[in-house]
Amino acid sequence: MTTYIAFLRAVNVGGRTVKMERLRALFAELGLSRVRSYIQSGNVFFDSEETDRAALTARIEEHLEAALGYAVPAMLRTVAEVEELVAAEPFAGIEVTPELRLCVVYLSEPLPADYTFPVVDPKGDWEIVGATPGAAYVVMHLRGGRLGGNPATAFPKSYRGSGTSRFFHTTVKILAAAQKD
Repeated sequence: MTTYIAFLRAVNVGGRTVKMERLRALFAELGLSRVRSYIQSGNVFFDSEETDRAALTARIEEHLEAALGYAVPAMLRTVAEVEELVAAEPFAGIEVTPELRLCVVYLSEPLPADYTFPVVDPKGDWEIVGATPGAAYVVMHLRGGRLGGNPATAFPKSYRGSGTSRFFHTTVKILAAAQKD
């Protein structure tokens, strides 16, 4: 049995609202066990015996789209993978200030191998400081207390995957919640 964390895109943004109780029920309808959620932004953890992650992801995405009426990309990670991400300290050496936010963009597909870092937004709103096959690490700069542009626009046009972002401190909290029995 594996505990997965589903980082969902397009949940409770842009007028697309779904209560976490309903979202948990949709996951349970798929036969997934110990379904839990953390905050209202589409973070669901559950246990499954499924070892084919691509098949499990497809089942979840198809079920959510059929039930909600719109596509909900899902980036599945095991608890162990998120533990490794946090332990790797992808933002080591970056001083957090009130004008900075550290974000993890969970990716459905790795970025192209020839993609070089850092990638800096011409306006200075964000900087992609690195990536692993499953995530890109982004430093966001606030302007007047607001986040600027979307770092996903920096991914090359050839990138056909999708992604969803979480603040790094939120990732740590999601992991802690998923680790609870």
